Amino acid sequence: MTEQMTQSGHAPTGEPAGRPVPDTTSDSPPRGDVVAAETPPTLLEQMGGVSGLVYSTIPVLLFVGVYLLAHSLVWAIWAAVASAVAILALRLIRREPVQPAISGLLGVAVAAFIAYRTGSARGYFLFGIWTSLVYGAAFGVSALVRWPLAGVVWSTLNGTGMAWRRDKVCRRYYDIATLGWLLVFAARFVVQRWLYNSDDVGWLALARIGMGWPLTGLAVLITVWAVRRADKRAKIEADAEPDPAG
Repeated sequence: MTEQMTQSGHAPTGEPAGRPVPDTTSDSPPRGDVVAAETPPTLLEQMGGVSGLVYSTIPVLLFVGVYLLAHSLVWAIWAAVASAVAILALRLIRREPVQPAISGLLGVAVAAFIAYRTGSARGYFLFGIWTSLVYGAAFGVSALVRWPLAGVVWSTLNGTGMAWRRDKVCRRYYDIATLGWLLVFAARFVVQRWLYNSDDVGWLALARIGMGWPLTGLAVLITVWAVRRADKRAKIEADAEPDPAG
């Protein structure tokens, strides 16, 4: 009887009718298993990680070191460019993110070209000086037109949208972060421009490194604080909204 019921497609004795038989041949994971979502890269990782912070100082140190020792602008330029190429090759070999290295190589190439064209070692720093001015102006204008760039860039990188702009408190947090970046770029421009006019290559290099990642790290901390406060505010506002279904 049991064999007849089994062959006719009915459940065997003791098994409730209509109960599905689990498929043991499927390669899919059991329903109870939760597949962990990939963690998006942090802002530090997007900027190249800790190694990227170290690598960014090498071309500057080599440029100034070779120039002061050999008193040759050409050798200093080649040392900086060669180090940037070597960093890119090392990242490729290690299969690390290469975007920071590519950006660094382009920056070094432009700075080296300006130094070669001006015939002065201080010209190597001119591109970074004026870049700080442009970035600072962009952050300042964005705050004035109520599109704070810190919030825009963060939301773009993380794909969270621009809904925060509709809330004045959230926008104020991103205004603070944006003003933090403005102060960083303004300080870089003022100090390094003054050292550029003084034609002090050694101090220019120290200012470039000392006002580089340390100040960037400070601005990042302010941005993270603003993001957390804005996210908390947005969550509170979302919970306070009445349920349309109710």
